[in-house]
Amino acid sequence: MANQYQLVVVLNPAQGEEAVNALIESIQAKIAQAGTVDALDNLGTKKLAYEIDDVKEGTYVKVLFTAPVEFPRELERVLKITAGVLRFLIVRVGE
Repeated sequence: MANQYQLVVVLNPAQGEEAVNALIESIQAKIAQAGTVDALDNLGTKKLAYEIDDVKEGTYVKVLFTAPVEFPRELERVLKITAGVLRFLIVRVGE
């Protein structure tokens, strides 16, 4: 059974625009392996409330996707070890 999830990820913009776009594409590809990307919204670069690893700004990306129940745990594992990802949050969209 598949559920709908929302991912908000904060990326490090210091890598450059091309690297950020490549990271967004790789996240989309990872989701597409197990489910479907319903919507992707690049919210742009914003000042962080507090520094994360000496970074003061982050590029926010919101992804709405449908995937099997066990997939979010795998996506979390991948995002934790991906360079350029400052923070992320995955939540299941309400019933």
